[in-house]
Amino acid sequence: MATSPLPRWAPTPSPSRPLWGPSSAAAASGSSSRLLSPFRAMLEALLRRRSAPTGEAPPPAPPAVDAEAAGAGVGGGIHAGFDGIITDRHPEDDGWREDIRRRDGGGVFITWEDVWVTAVDGRGRTAAILQGVSGSARPGEVLAIMGPSGCGKTTLLDTLAGRLHTNLRSKGDILINGRRQKLAFGTSAYVTQENVLMATLTVREAIYYSAQIQLPDTMPVAEKLARAGDTIQEMGLTGALDTRIGGREAKGISGGQRKRLSICLEILTRPRLLFLDEPTSGVDSAASYHVMSRIAGLAATEGMTIVAVVHQPCSEVFELFHGLCLLAAGQTIYFGPAANAAEFFTSNGYPCPPMRNPSDHFLRTINRDFELESEETRTVYKPSAADEAIETLVNAYKSSNTSENAKKEMHDINEMGGVMLRRNQATFLTKVLVLTRRSFVNMYRDVGYYWLRLGIYISISLCLGTIFYNFGYGYDSIRSRSSMLMFTGGLLTLMAIGGFPSFVEEMKIFRRERLNGHYGVSEFVISNWLSATPYLILIAVVPGAIAYYLSGLKRRVDHFMYFTLVLCSCTMLVEGLMMIVAAIVPDFLMGVITGAGIQGIMMLNCGFFQTPSKLPKIVWKYPMFYISFQKYALQGFYKNEFLGLVLENNPGVGDKTITGEQVLSKLFETEMGHSKWVDFAVLCGMIVAYRLLFVIIIKVVDKLKPMFKGETFRCQA
Repeated sequence: MATSPLPRWAPTPSPSRPLWGPSSAAAASGSSSRLLSPFRAMLEALLRRRSAPTGEAPPPAPPAVDAEAAGAGVGGGIHAGFDGIITDRHPEDDGWREDIRRRDGGGVFITWEDVWVTAVDGRGRTAAILQGVSGSARPGEVLAIMGPSGCGKTTLLDTLAGRLHTNLRSKGDILINGRRQKLAFGTSAYVTQENVLMATLTVREAIYYSAQIQLPDTMPVAEKLARAGDTIQEMGLTGALDTRIGGREAKGISGGQRKRLSICLEILTRPRLLFLDEPTSGVDSAASYHVMSRIAGLAATEGMTIVAVVHQPCSEVFELFHGLCLLAAGQTIYFGPAANAAEFFTSNGYPCPPMRNPSDHFLRTINRDFELESEETRTVYKPSAADEAIETLVNAYKSSNTSENAKKEMHDINEMGGVMLRRNQATFLTKVLVLTRRSFVNMYRDVGYYWLRLGIYISISLCLGTIFYNFGYGYDSIRSRSSMLMFTGGLLTLMAIGGFPSFVEEMKIFRRERLNGHYGVSEFVISNWLSATPYLILIAVVPGAIAYYLSGLKRRVDHFMYFTLVLCSCTMLVEGLMMIVAAIVPDFLMGVITGAGIQGIMMLNCGFFQTPSKLPKIVWKYPMFYISFQKYALQGFYKNEFLGLVLENNPGVGDKTITGEQVLSKLFETEMGHSKWVDFAVLCGMIVAYRLLFVIIIKVVDKLKPMFKGETFRCQA
């Protein structure tokens, strides 16, 4: 077995990326030609600073890092768990592998070999997105994945992160620290291209809430807040702490600040492996440089392994990359040190012109989207057809020393073995409480969530109360009472879909945080339920009281309480229904239409527009009549109002009076075999059933669920 350390990529000297200096030991011996790896130099410097008494110069670096010292160092180690990290030894570790892990401070090496990804449409037709892509990424370095649009950059990133869509099939070997293992929470983090953030929160609140959710309960709250403060400073967000994020309703922080905030939320746990999808999109060149320079600084100081998809960086940003994976048409054009890419292109007949950004030259050479432009455009911008350039560069890379070096590095990394990394999390109760508080604040500040509905409900209740003012006890009051109750239970609950757009935005945040392992479906459902309950009670009690007492329904407190309980349960039930719709139809326009259609069908089968005995037996009576929540709400309203009521009958028709029981059994065909509380209990059961159905849909049907289970990828036929 080889005993030398793994080969290192040596970045080109530049003002923004200086060379790492030699170790103290090497300097003392007069040797200064050797370059240290960034994370080893960082670790040795931290260890010397930690061991030096206050006011004294740090002692010279030892020739090798001691095992116990490495465990006590900031960079982490094998013996001690830092910040909730728990490490398990591999039973076959030898001394060389042990030294590598001590030196790298528990970093994560990731390799991928011969990865193929194929898309499958509804007709079973397939199309290859990635074709035998291989590569590796190391701690302390930033690997950039570049290429023209549609070349498979994001697909490769999703494959490495274990987030492939279910209509994509993949095969190949993806190893973490030389082993097949699942990417656990805290070990890896993924920052999406879209900045999915809660618009109503300030930057400070967003980061503090996220810190309490992600960091373990063994860490004191003060330490969590300190970690959040350090992360804020690292990403340069101190000046925007008390500014709301903003969204569709109000202007908030800038695009660059949103991107940095998205990154900030994912690095609170100090993940060993960080995936970034287009971290420079939507920002200018200056902002993109500041974002990427801070990311590169995190890689060096924290020993992170960073894999980033970058579309077309400026020259200053390109200089920050250690490694470059250049793709075109799903194939590898180049993989190796970013500083050597220009030389590779030059040696194969595509030199980069002077004073031109290398990344612009690379993408212009292999971009075939515009190869059908005029001959003049082709002559100016492309020395040859893009397809010819891609074929030439792909073949040149396969036979180059760069490809052989990359394969050797992957082999060395896979031979070193590695530790299984996992990280403690906050408890279930902590997550539920923090999520409930955050969701409650969001609902309070978002006018469209509940406050607009409350205003509309009050207006409609005033209309109902004045139109049906003081029913009286004549025969005509029967129809007025039933119409008023049906309108209240039907239309007021139907308008609960008004908050669907706000809920869709919250669902986007839930999907992002769930995929990153912050919390699960159960915590989200329970916290959303708890935070929404006070608002649902408010929009049921206030408008309900207005309509109830103006119209002249039974003036007893217990009857009014039942009325509001049923109304509140209906609004909760519709909220659960819209959660299911949002899980299946995430587009809010289609979701509103779908939710309104479902509720309209339930209203038609509740027994008001057509008596139950006249409903067609197939479909409409069985099962629609019995699964319609409007049926149980309406029957509960009827029993609450008509039982014990004595009304005047039409003159000349039987008795002078008619009882409420007769109205229910003969006119409305209400099921009298159970009390109104049974109808209310059925509604409560439906509330729970809808929430459970939402959980099942998210876990089973959701196409965005993580797919990487730590096993070798195999093509699914």
